[in-house]
Amino acid sequence: MARGFFLTFEGLDGSGKTTQIRKLTAWVEAQGHKVTVMRQPGGTRIGDRIRQLLLDSSTENLASRAELGLMFSDRAQAIAEVIRPALDAGHIVICDRYTDSTEAYQGGGRQLGSEIVLKLHDVICEGLQPDLTILLLPDFNRSLQRARRRNERNLKSGTDENRFEREAEDFYRRVYDKYCEIARRDSSRIVVMEGDAGIETIHERIVQTVQDRWQR
Repeated sequence: MARGFFLTFEGLDGSGKTTQIRKLTAWVEAQGHKVTVMRQPGGTRIGDRIRQLLLDSSTENLASRAELGLMFSDRAQAIAEVIRPALDAGHIVICDRYTDSTEAYQGGGRQLGSEIVLKLHDVICEGLQPDLTILLLPDFNRSLQRARRRNERNLKSGTDENRFEREAEDFYRRVYDKYCEIARRDSSRIVVMEGDAGIETIHERIVQTVQDRWQR
């Protein structure tokens, strides 16, 4: 059986990843392919516990390197339990965030740098890289505003994943800039969707990109 296809989505919270993943998943399934959808952190029993610790606003005084270690602990479990088995079974794996997020948020936002993130990726993930990464880069300010509005709604419904959204704008600017740096460095893997072209237009661009990569 041929190995599956590993596709990741990246971008700031509020960039539209959730919507685009949902739409692409429906499109891929309509083509007759088996799809496994993951999110990080989370997606496994252990990963969901790590996610709660990482994202809950009640988590205080978490050292940046401890945060980094937890991100990779979650990722190691996801790879072993879900991602590699799905790829071996020939599935299309669509993952909401992967190591690019860690490099952007912990390497850029927390100012730990790229080197430590990439070294951990090689060891913990055994170098497993996506076949394609879609990086959504809408307007910075609009993205941040959407993320904060969404988390306010979640808080009202009893879901607290607001820890990162409490960070200052400078933190998110560093994350955004690091994403741009990663995209330039890994341009053969990462396709950037810039601007606020609208949900359907972005979806059509993503579908075309995915079709082009599958045909190679």
